[in-house]
Amino acid sequence: MTQKRTRLLLVYNADSGIINALKDAVWKIASPKTYPCSLCAITYGAVLMHNEWRRFLDSLPMEVVFHHKDDFEETFSGHRIALPTIAIDTGDEYPEVIISNEELVRIETTTELMERVRQALVSAHFRAPELRIVA
Repeated sequence: MTQKRTRLLLVYNADSGIINALKDAVWKIASPKTYPCSLCAITYGAVLMHNEWRRFLDSLPMEVVFHHKDDFEETFSGHRIALPTIAIDTGDEYPEVIISNEELVRIETTTELMERVRQALVSAHFRAPELRIVA
């Protein structure tokens, strides 16, 4: 019997590929208020992931999987949710959203997002690391 593995899914409201990444970088710089992916805006600069977010993800007790809009729709065809979102995939048919698009839009900082992810994991009965913010 195959054991199911729990994974944290970070699903961006952006398409994959280098051309799309370049377009997104320009968009974030030129008009950040109109950029449609609040998860990207919180966790990345124009191109690179924020170090504190990377360290936080590395501390989680589960695999973290990054999805773009196009590959998420391909992997979980038929499952429509507002993007971006953060979900838990336990191997069931569809992942469970733990932080919705509506919540992500209201989050303004990486620190706030890390605390919200930690709370969501604890609420879903997963061990989550204590936050240690280093300035």
